[in-house]
Amino acid sequence: MKKKGHLDLDREELKALSKAELIKIIVDQREMFYARIDEKDKRINELTEQLAGLNRQRDEQKNKEINRHVNEPSSKKPEWDKDGNPKKKKKKKRKKRPGCGNVKKTDMEPEEVHHIPLDSCPDCGTDLSDRKGRENSGRIVEDIAPPQDKTTLSKEIEESKWCPRCKKTVSSKTEKALPGSDIGLNATIEMAYLWVMSALSLPKIQALVQSFKALPISTAGISRIMIRLSGILQPVYDEILADVQQGARIWADETGWRVKGKLWWLWIFANERSAYYWADKTRASPVVERLLGEVFYGILIVDGWHAYTKIVCAKQTCMAHIFRKIRAFIDAYPQYRSIMTFYLKLRRIIRDGEKLQKQRSELDEMTFQRRLKALRYKLDELLRWKNPNAILRDVIKKVRRQKERILTFVEHDGATHHNNYGEYIIKKGVVKRKMSGGSMSKDGAIAYACIQSIAMTCQLRNMSFHGFLKASLVQYIRTGKPMVLAEYEDGGTEVIEKMAA
Repeated sequence: MKKKGHLDLDREELKALSKAELIKIIVDQREMFYARIDEKDKRINELTEQLAGLNRQRDEQKNKEINRHVNEPSSKKPEWDKDGNPKKKKKKKRKKRPGCGNVKKTDMEPEEVHHIPLDSCPDCGTDLSDRKGRENSGRIVEDIAPPQDKTTLSKEIEESKWCPRCKKTVSSKTEKALPGSDIGLNATIEMAYLWVMSALSLPKIQALVQSFKALPISTAGISRIMIRLSGILQPVYDEILADVQQGARIWADETGWRVKGKLWWLWIFANERSAYYWADKTRASPVVERLLGEVFYGILIVDGWHAYTKIVCAKQTCMAHIFRKIRAFIDAYPQYRSIMTFYLKLRRIIRDGEKLQKQRSELDEMTFQRRLKALRYKLDELLRWKNPNAILRDVIKKVRRQKERILTFVEHDGATHHNNYGEYIIKKGVVKRKMSGGSMSKDGAIAYACIQSIAMTCQLRNMSFHGFLKASLVQYIRTGKPMVLAEYEDGGTEVIEKMAA
């Protein structure tokens, strides 16, 4: 028979127990009760730790996703110029405008005049040929030449003569094509334009010139022409790098590139009038040191990539990247209003820095330095945030790493606190990579960087890319050296015309 427990005893049985036995029962029950409480508390602590671990994993995964996609701009509006309200504003609808051209043609003189007769009613077909009509004022129509049925073939017969002064036989040179080439200069320049300015792949260029220009050429042939062209224009490429190195401000950035499917990097270094592209296997600091040197006497405006920290110069980190990252955390953790408060205070410091930069010419140096010191003190105070939550602590840690490069722009006239200009320059390479997938050879990647540098520099200087290319190649045919940008800006086209005359 099973022995009764203390809780199974009835009232009479409990009365029969002695005082010591009753006390023992009470003590045993209390110990059992506390033991169960301790066991429950232990289980609750275990579950709490598991929940905290799951929350940490969730936050870490969310932060990884934020860091992975945070540098992809979500809109055309700059991050540093967005207001503090995370709610999206409705976009205004654009008014439609008549016509499709951007230039008024009322003042243009037509080269041809066409009279379009009306012989029948376009609605019912009634014969109107015997009726008298009136002519309307007419409209100006601009068009391009139709697709060509064949190319223009020319036979270039060069004449050779003995030069008594040089004591050798010399020959005349045609300016229709590069030496030894059977593809004309105009076709070469147009393919180069399509390759870099329009970002078309070689198969697309091949299809276009065959369909619209009736020029049969292989993609390998186009590639060889571009590689040869970059070799000829190497002095222009070097001229652009020298101009970038001499600038007071340099914007730099890098993006992924592909060479035969392997990961390379396309770098850009640009100032206000020149853009230098460089293709390389590595994304490390030796590229920066090789192109800019170990010491640069201006300001380098970049993102937070550590490769730029090796060079000795004033550096400004891209605040657009930092603001974009903080806004991503705001969207991911709307319950933490402290992140929004931190964001607004940091943005206010940057805007005050912009105002101080503009006012520098009106202030004496002592006043300027005193106000700059006050701004830096505000930044230090902001980074000493009291009792931040885990997410805000992570945000502050990211900002603190860039602290020494946040307000550098204030001391440099014309410098920006963001790298949007660098991203604008490198966007050409990003579009090209998406359109063509990169390059099929090292020589092709180097050729693209060279020709794209020239094209982008011409665009920054409001120069005609194809006009410069034509003048430069004509001079190369005549002298063996291409025309550089400085010569073209100083009236190189007039020199070419005089030489032709």
